[in-house]
Amino acid sequence: MASASAQDPAIESTPGVQRPDASPPGRFVEVTDAVAGVKGWMTPGQARLLWRSARVLDPGQRIVEIGSFQGRSTIVLASGAPKGAEVVAIDPHAGNDRGPNEIEGFANEAESDHQIFNSNLAAAGVAERVRHVRAFSDAALDEVEGPIDLLYIDGAHRFAPARDDIVAWGARVVPGGTMLIHDSFNALGVTLAQAAVLFTSGEFRYVGRSESMAEYRRERLGPLRRITNLGRQVGQLPYFAWCQLVKVLITLKLGALTRLIGNPSGEWPY
Repeated sequence: MASASAQDPAIESTPGVQRPDASPPGRFVEVTDAVAGVKGWMTPGQARLLWRSARVLDPGQRIVEIGSFQGRSTIVLASGAPKGAEVVAIDPHAGNDRGPNEIEGFANEAESDHQIFNSNLAAAGVAERVRHVRAFSDAALDEVEGPIDLLYIDGAHRFAPARDDIVAWGARVVPGGTMLIHDSFNALGVTLAQAAVLFTSGEFRYVGRSESMAEYRRERLGPLRRITNLGRQVGQLPYFAWCQLVKVLITLKLGALTRLIGNPSGEWPY
């Protein structure tokens, strides 16, 4: 079975070769240092993918993030984006969908997350670069005008809201633009939403993934490319099965056993 750290070859870098859009090592290290103490679910590989995706944008282009929690990914996106790019973070901070098995909302956690989010952005020096829309993603559609150049979806992981985010917000991604989806081929609801909307899509090409963060590019796909695109996404289902096995073992208090099947941290995969 694939390990939790396995990456798709489309994203994985060749050792010793810096991609044209790669960030200067020193600056990226500074960003990872800035988010080291910020709670959230983002691996180093996923942070680099977010950074690279933001870094290739031009001034005046727009980044939209759905699901910010306490600002971990928001800081990476805002730090990688060029000066003059718009960064919009959408999160209701309602205390719900805070992480694995945390679906219901709680008032205390909601206000705490909001305060910590603002403090984290300020500490990282990106507060003035981010516009926070404190609303659920469906309600926020009217709060954000115009096309989107980079869309990052890490909102509710249940099927219906995940599907709705991909459909409604994905429709606003410009041709050639990028859509990143966290917990792809991992969370059941997100994976079902991908299957329903993207597996046979003629609008989004699957580029690859970093662990559970999938990258899609908005492109028109003809019949043959759609078949290839379907095959590449179906090819990620063994990783999905591996994630479910790891979760079952952890739920049964057998997390230590997951180290034997490629999960060295023994933690919930993301």
